[in-house]
Amino acid sequence: MNKKVVVFGEMLWDCLPSGAVPGGAPMNVALNLHKLGLQSKLISAVGEDSDGKALLDFLGASALPLDLIQVLADQPTSKVLVDDSDPENMKYEIVAPVAWDFITVNQANIQAVSEADAFVFGSLGVRNPKSFSCLMELLPLAKLRVFDVNLRPPFVDLKQIESLFTQTDILKINEEELETLADYFGLKPEITEVAGFLMEEFNLRLVCVTLGAKGAFLQVKDTGMRHKGYRVKVQDTIGAGDAFLSGLIYQQLKGSDLVKTLEFSSKLGAFVASQKGGTQEYTLEQIESLDLEAN
Repeated sequence: MNKKVVVFGEMLWDCLPSGAVPGGAPMNVALNLHKLGLQSKLISAVGEDSDGKALLDFLGASALPLDLIQVLADQPTSKVLVDDSDPENMKYEIVAPVAWDFITVNQANIQAVSEADAFVFGSLGVRNPKSFSCLMELLPLAKLRVFDVNLRPPFVDLKQIESLFTQTDILKINEEELETLADYFGLKPEITEVAGFLMEEFNLRLVCVTLGAKGAFLQVKDTGMRHKGYRVKVQDTIGAGDAFLSGLIYQQLKGSDLVKTLEFSSKLGAFVASQKGGTQEYTLEQIESLDLEAN
C-alpha cells in the first residue's frame, strides 16, 4: 500500500532491569507502520551522544528513514526507567528535559507532513512548550490527524490535551485515560458515553478505546463496535497499544470496515504483548495468518 505516514514525538531508551531497549510510542508506531508496508517517517530528536547514535543505528538497521530526526548538541537522548515487576501494569519514570522536548519546525518536516496521508502525534511528546509550538505549526498541514493520548504523570496537562482534540480526526485512548477524561468533562466513566461525547464535542471521525486484555472499542458517528481481544501469554505490555494503533491506522488508510480494523489491530497488539519489548520483528503476512483464540 503506497501510503505515507509521519509520526511526531518521543524516541528513547526504555531502561528495564534486564537492560535498555529502544522505545517511545511514536517511534514504535513509525516502526510498526514501516513493517506493515507503509512509507513512515519519524519527526523527533536525539542528543549528540552515544545513546543517540545507538538509537539512530537501530532505526537505520530497520530501514526507517532518519532525515526528520534532529540531533541536538545541547540536550541528552531520552531515557525512561521502567518497572516491569507487574508485566500487565508497567510503571515508567520519564527523565526530563531531553532532546525531543526541543523539536523545531523546518522545511523538511513541513513538506513531509504536507505530503503525508496521515500525521500521528501524542501528548507526552509536547510536554515542553518548544515541541508543542512545533506541533501546532504542523497540524494544520495534515490531511488526517491521529492523536494518541499518552498520560504519563507528572506530564499531564488536560487543558492542552483538550485543545489538541480540536485538531484531531482519529483519537486513541486507553481505559485509564478514558476515566481521567470522564472526570475532567464531568461524565460517567462508561465507554459509550465518553466516546460519544468526544465524537460529538470535537467533531471526530473515529474514537478508539483500548482495553488491554479485554480488547478494544471503536466509535464512528452513531456506530460503536467492541472486540473482546485475543488470548495470549503476556510477556509484557510495552508497545502493545502502539502496535494496536499502527494496525488501526493501516486498516483505516486501506478503507477497511470496523470489523476488519478491530480484528487486525487486536491481533497485532496481542502479538506484541506476547513478546518481550515493543519492537519485535514480524511481517504483514505473519500477523494476518495468526490463528488466535478470542476471549
